[in-house]
Formats: sequence, structure tokens, C-alpha cells
Amino acid sequence: MNQEQLVNLLKEVIYPNFEKDIVTFGFVKEMLVEGDSVALRVEIPSASAEVAQKLKDSITQKLNARGITKINLDIKQPKPQAESKPQGTKNLAPQIKNFVMVSSGKGGVGKSTTSVNLAIALAMQGKKVALLDADIYGPNVPRMLGLEKEKPEVDPNLKKLIPLQAFGIEMISMGVLYDEGQSLIWRGPMIIRAIEQMLSDVLWGDLDIMVIDMPPGTGDAQLTLAQSVPVTAGISVSTPQRVALDDGARALDMFLKLKIPVAGIIENMSGFICPGCGTEYDIFGKGTTEQVAKDFDTRTLAQIPIEPIVREGGDNGKPIVYFKPDSKSAKEYLKAAKELWEFIEEVNAKKLADNSAIQPVDNGKSACSS
Repeated sequence: MNQEQLVNLLKEVIYPNFEKDIVTFGFVKEMLVEGDSVALRVEIPSASAEVAQKLKDSITQKLNARGITKINLDIKQPKPQAESKPQGTKNLAPQIKNFVMVSSGKGGVGKSTTSVNLAIALAMQGKKVALLDADIYGPNVPRMLGLEKEKPEVDPNLKKLIPLQAFGIEMISMGVLYDEGQSLIWRGPMIIRAIEQMLSDVLWGDLDIMVIDMPPGTGDAQLTLAQSVPVTAGISVSTPQRVALDDGARALDMFLKLKIPVAGIIENMSGFICPGCGTEYDIFGKGTTEQVAKDFDTRTLAQIPIEPIVREGGDNGKPIVYFKPDSKSAKEYLKAAKELWEFIEEVNAKKLADNSAIQPVDNGKSACSS
């Protein structure tokens, strides 16, 4: 057996209680094949001895069936924690399975455009999606969806707002609750209450995911959101310039401090595509988020270029990912949506594995070494 054959064999080993294999989950960390001997190091998120034993048995049986009897299998498990500090203490919208916080360290980097197109991209890929415009001071999402003149109705029985709908997604925003152009001069407590009400006093459906467009910065709104719902993943939006990256790094640091898993960075305004000749110019730079992503152990989900049709679509309520799906920007949004959902599945799988723990591993030793 060579290493490629070993990898293919391990792809047949399904992680206990799930549908994916241990290679796809990324749990296989080291492997060595020498003749009829195999050495493996597998790291799993569950502290359950039962899960580890099932995994050991499955791997051993697969290898034995191929004539491999000399097996050195090391399954690493996390040490049990005596105290767990949850991200938040409540869930104001329990009918929604996943929440994604789209944030940025500063304004003007295209966060709302990203939120709109990402939400629609997820819906185009078959997900049930909501978009919450929590950017209290700059609620631009209604215009980007062509809903700036619409007002939500109230359910007569439940006395809750019925979210507006467009392009296959549900949406609510302060922009449709107040007159167009009206300024909101609010202090922290009012922002906190507004976000809580948009979560609990809206008749959201049974949804796969809610994309939340946050206001810029790392203040009351972000903290309130993290304490109001269990945020599944965070995305930071930044442009390639150094001054924007500095603020983008603060948004990533905020995710870490709030114990929100970081799905990645969206690099917006990443190059300019000339509408006349199609030539691309890196007027603001390009690829600079890669190093920041590396520093925070995450990745760049997409590089969205400057295309006039993006701005035109936002102004006219015709999101590019829906109306121009073959454009470069739309393809990047669709790719980012796909990678985001894969990340969410991994996060949820690890949560389930952790919750399935039955007993801790004694003295920090592997229960499965042989």
C-alpha cells in the first residue's frame, strides 16, 4: 500500500454520527506507510472515549481487510474542560439554524454590497436565507434590493412584523421602518434594543441561515448581536489598502474575543475591470488580505473587483449576483457562498461532536493508541 491508496482507504472511514469521512473533515494529520506497516495520527474534536473507540475500530478493520496488521494509530482528543463559557446566553430567533455576522473595522469598504450578494448567492444555491440589515446608521440594504419604498406589514395574530422578500430571501432593515433620509441619532441602549427587536419581533421563517450586515466598528451593536443569537461564523470585509487592513484586523480580533468562528475575509475593490476593454488594473492593490488571513489562521473567501455594474446594480436594486451571474464579481460571490456554507457545516459538525462527549480521556492519554 502506498500513501495515495491509504488516503483513499481513509476516505471510506466515516466519522461517528456524521456523514462525512475523516479525510474530508481534515482530522488526519500525519500518515506513514512502510511496507506492511502503517502509522497514523488523527485529531478529533470530541473528548468522547466511545467516539474514539468506534473510530479506532473502523480504521483498524479497513486496514486489516487490506492485509495491513502492523498499525500504529494515535487518536488525539481535546482535554475535558471543567468550565464552558458560551458565546451568548440566549437565542432570540431559534427558528434560524445559522447566523453569519458580516463586519468591518471601518465604513465604505462595501460591507452592505457583500451582505446582499452573499445572501442572494446562498439562496441561489438552495438555502433558505434571511438578511438582517443591522447597520443602524447606514441602512442601505433596502435600496440594493429595490425595496426602499416598501413597508413591512404586521401579522394581526402574532403582532409581529412580516419581513419583506426579494430574490428568494427575507429581509428587514431600519431603512424600511423609518422614513427615507431620516437620521437616527441614537445612543448605545437604543441600538441594543433595536437589534433585539429586529430579531425577536419579526416573523422570520424556518431558515437555514441569516446574514447580518453589521455597522462598522467593534462596539455595542456587535456585542449585542453576539449575546442575542449564537453566531455561527464571522466574515470581515476589507479593501486592499493598508489603512483598511488595519481596521479589518480589528474586526477579526473582535471575532476571536467574542468566540465567533472566523469563516474568512472578503477582499473588496480588489482590482478594477475596465468596462471598455476588460483590462484589470490593481488601483488599490490586490491580494493584500492573504497575509492578514494567515495571521488570523483563516482565508480570503473572495476577491471582488471594482466593476461599474456592481455599483449600478446596487443603486438600481439589481444585485449583480442575480442579474449578472457570469460576471467576475458574481462568480466570486457565488464561490464565497459555497465556501462559507462548507465552513458552517464544519463548525456545526465539531459542535455536535463536542456535545456527544460521554466521558473524558484519563490523564490526557489517547484512548486509542496501539
